[in-house]
Amino acid sequence: MAEPTYSVEKECPICKNKFDVTRTRGRQVLIKQDSDFCSHFQSINPYYYTIWVCSHCGYAAPDTCFEELTVAAQDKISKFLANRTVNVNYSGIRTREQAIATYKLAIFFAELIAAPTSKLADLQLKLAWLYREGEHEEEEKTSLTKACEHYEQALFRERLPIGTLSEAAVSYLIGELARRTGQTEKALLYLGKVVGSPTAKLEPRVYSMARDAWHEAKADRDREKEAAKAN
Repeated sequence: MAEPTYSVEKECPICKNKFDVTRTRGRQVLIKQDSDFCSHFQSINPYYYTIWVCSHCGYAAPDTCFEELTVAAQDKISKFLANRTVNVNYSGIRTREQAIATYKLAIFFAELIAAPTSKLADLQLKLAWLYREGEHEEEEKTSLTKACEHYEQALFRERLPIGTLSEAAVSYLIGELARRTGQTEKALLYLGKVVGSPTAKLEPRVYSMARDAWHEAKADRDREKEAAKAN
């Protein structure tokens, strides 16, 4: 039986050195998907390997945009890394803790070059999923809150679709992340927009998830009101 991962040699766009990245082999078997689109797989978790990290200079970014750097971004990263000694190697099988570390690195570099907020949102969301897998609830909530803020900014500032997400899907995700992090009024606002949108009905899955989440958020608000009365 073939190994679940394999190595590929890549060239770093910053230091121009060659290094090995580890990739997952084939399509992973999906077990379930959470309401914020976090997928759970039967064996290996592909989220562990989506961030590439140069073992020579330490530059890190998602595999989908690792080499997509403007001249200004390359210059900024190069100046930051100049005269710094880096000793990292995330090739081979990664632990959850190593995967979390790669996302933190990618977020750092994305912030350094002022990457689009949608990129930061995606990184924070996937980092939250890793924390969820490890049952680190506080860290998960922190990352979900940041992802929610970034997606909200992206919705107003960036052209749609955002990645593969339509306006309805982004609005739903903002609402669901707000609901998961206790921002009930914001959750109701965004989920209500999806539920009340005629165009959202053209995306039955998103519309159905938004409707379910809206009912849950409404129940959350009712419980909050009851708790406030009791106190």
